[in-house]
Amino acid sequence: MPPSPESPEHRVAAAAPHCHVHKFGGSSVATARRLLAIRELVGDGSARTAVVVSALRGVTDALVGLIDVARTGAAWRDPLAALLARHHQVADEFGLRDPTALHHAIDDAFAPLDGWLRDIAKGADDPALDAQIHGLGEAGSSLLLHVLLSGKDAGWRRLDAREVLVVHQGELGAVVDWDASRCRFADWDAEQPGAPLVITGYVASDEAGQPTTLGRNGGDYSGAIFAVLLGADQLTIWTDVEGVLSADPRQVRDAVCLPALSYREACELAYFGATVLHPQSIAPAMQQGIPIRIRSALRPDNEGTLISVGDGIDGERHPVKGLSLVERHALLELSGTGLAGVPGTAERLFAALHAAQVSVTMISQGSSEHSICCVIRDDQHVIARDVVQKAFAEEIASGQVAGVSVSSDISVLAAVGDGMAGRPGVAARLLGGLAQARVNVRAIAQGAGERNISVAIQRGDAQRGLRAAHAAFWLSPQSMSVGLIGPGNVGRALLGQLAAFDARRAARPREGLRLRLRAIANSRRMSRDERTWSDIGHDFDPRAALADSEALDLDALTDHVDDEHTPHALIIDCSGSDAVAARYADWLRRGIHVVTPNKHAGSGALDRYREIRAASQGGGQFRYEATVGAGLPVIQTLRSLLDTGDELIAIDGLFSGTLAWLFNCFDGSRPFSELLLKARSMGYTEPDPREDLSGMDVARKTVILAREAGIDMELGKVHIENLVPEALRDLPLGDFLARAGELDAPMAARLQAAQAGGGKLRYLAELDREGNARVGLTSPPADHPSLHGRLTDNLIQFRTQRYPDNPLVVQGPGAGPDVTAAGVFSDILAIGQSLGARA
Repeated sequence: MPPSPESPEHRVAAAAPHCHVHKFGGSSVATARRLLAIRELVGDGSARTAVVVSALRGVTDALVGLIDVARTGAAWRDPLAALLARHHQVADEFGLRDPTALHHAIDDAFAPLDGWLRDIAKGADDPALDAQIHGLGEAGSSLLLHVLLSGKDAGWRRLDAREVLVVHQGELGAVVDWDASRCRFADWDAEQPGAPLVITGYVASDEAGQPTTLGRNGGDYSGAIFAVLLGADQLTIWTDVEGVLSADPRQVRDAVCLPALSYREACELAYFGATVLHPQSIAPAMQQGIPIRIRSALRPDNEGTLISVGDGIDGERHPVKGLSLVERHALLELSGTGLAGVPGTAERLFAALHAAQVSVTMISQGSSEHSICCVIRDDQHVIARDVVQKAFAEEIASGQVAGVSVSSDISVLAAVGDGMAGRPGVAARLLGGLAQARVNVRAIAQGAGERNISVAIQRGDAQRGLRAAHAAFWLSPQSMSVGLIGPGNVGRALLGQLAAFDARRAARPREGLRLRLRAIANSRRMSRDERTWSDIGHDFDPRAALADSEALDLDALTDHVDDEHTPHALIIDCSGSDAVAARYADWLRRGIHVVTPNKHAGSGALDRYREIRAASQGGGQFRYEATVGAGLPVIQTLRSLLDTGDELIAIDGLFSGTLAWLFNCFDGSRPFSELLLKARSMGYTEPDPREDLSGMDVARKTVILAREAGIDMELGKVHIENLVPEALRDLPLGDFLARAGELDAPMAARLQAAQAGGGKLRYLAELDREGNARVGLTSPPADHPSLHGRLTDNLIQFRTQRYPDNPLVVQGPGAGPDVTAAGVFSDILAIGQSLGARA
């Protein structure tokens, strides 16, 4: 244990106030330029400064490689010469007037290496000799840095840590002999008290005075040790990353730098694989209350992460600070009815694993005591299974224990944060986020301190699970892989709206919804090139993007959109294709969300509709608000009425913005065909206006609402008035448009009849609670709201038990690509919010 701040042993270190220890890793001393930058990073001399330095990047590995070469009997002179040449080159790039003295010092440091390698080649097997060689990299880098810093301040001293630092090797690695190290350092430092220091990291001596090392990641440990010995106010660890991130940025591209962590949070993250930290580097500083700051030598303007007693981050808003993922593990389970209530079972299990030197990462046991499971390293699962089977051989033979099972390819996902303690719902948010991303949890563990929740999941789900959990705690936006089918008028308008949304989202990057457009398809072709929203903007032409693309393959498109790296997948169907609608159930069962204005699913075969609804109950979400009222909340309103206990009497109204516009304008002053062609030119009608005039679109909407109200209706049960004369129904589109004038006479006659009774024409849908449905041209009574709407307004009135005489009316624009796209967009946002994205 390091001396406590109150102990007499601490007084020597505490006698040097305002001390700052810097530790520079191999990446921070990789080149002469990096070393030169250190001069500007280590302070202005107002406080005592100590710099603990690692070997130049790659040098330690090269030294280990030289030992391996010598043991095989191969020649090592060329790689040794290259190693020396690299240090000489760095010295030459410092711009010194005469680097000769520095060259000689480097040569002297490495001079014994050739002889040591000869001894190894002759069979010498001495751990102390290996450690001596391993530490040469720090000797070289400290010489280089000492010369640089001395050019700025001649008072700098160089300390070989092996002169003062005494350790012995324990089960968990190097253990510091604090009394011996303190005394040796005090004696050494007494020669020039308060001088700034360059100290070799990674190396030490054992109790017999033989060279040893602190192991891999020992450089940071050295920094923490000397921070204690010096009584430092702060330890700064300079790396090539900006600080401690909320997750591995290689797996979560939205990982953010955490401004502050508590010691306990840092220890948890370090244990679970946060590579910028090592548990050993935290412990000595934590015991002394020395703040640790992690900073980037590449971006020194960034303050990085401060690790201290407090955390400085709003635990209420962000109860989880970070998530770590440990891969290549296995899940071992011991189960059987004979385990319940038997004392010592867990002790026997873990004693057997300990005897076999099997490390346990996570433990989980239910209160029924029927089973115990633990997570171990994957490369140890065979020996672990064998030793546990041997330990419980008698119980297995008698049937008291069912056996030992092992599942490989397991990853452990850990959520860490002091704000979790005493906060209800944190585990629910983690597990809910994983469930929404279709990640199955094999085991879960949480300590009583509530600062860590760990779950074991399959390795194939690991990255998706990590991203889902990261977004669930608003550390990054909810990410969704998107495929768009049908980039016509509505689809293109939707792309523009989504691009504008993405630009607005930048204001709250950690809490919103990130949509990744990964595929676009029409009825014949598809593109699986991921596009950024900035590329799309408002003038993106999907037709050009699909011109040279591959043939449509819905299976391939589905697999591409539903990739394993993105937590959630969404397919937007803006086509009018029945074949695409036939895929909905499969997509939903797979967990893919579906949003659509396509009416075929909701009004097609009743069996298929039931299959789609059933699939949406346990899989992806199915949202289709835009199928009836474009951007109007028609389905939402009906659901609200029924869900609150109201009973439907009847529904009627204008279900087509196209037909509403036509008959609002048709007053006899202009031929009907002229209005029809004008509506087509404005984009109000389908490309073939007969699809609107046939009444089929209105009938499909009627069926959708009937089914939403619980009425099992087929499309064939709707009485439909088709406004297209039979002679024109099957003509090619061009011929129909040329003969559209044939609509004028019958329409004029219908209008005159209505006007004779003081009425007007409207194409209405009517549905009662018995399932009777009709869509057609009629002259409604003078008080009907359809006679007083605006040109393209849809108007749906609900007559219910609560609204029997004064129906509830939903009214607004129901035609045009922009409003329909807005309805689709609203459904997309609803899915995002249900997944945890904040609006």
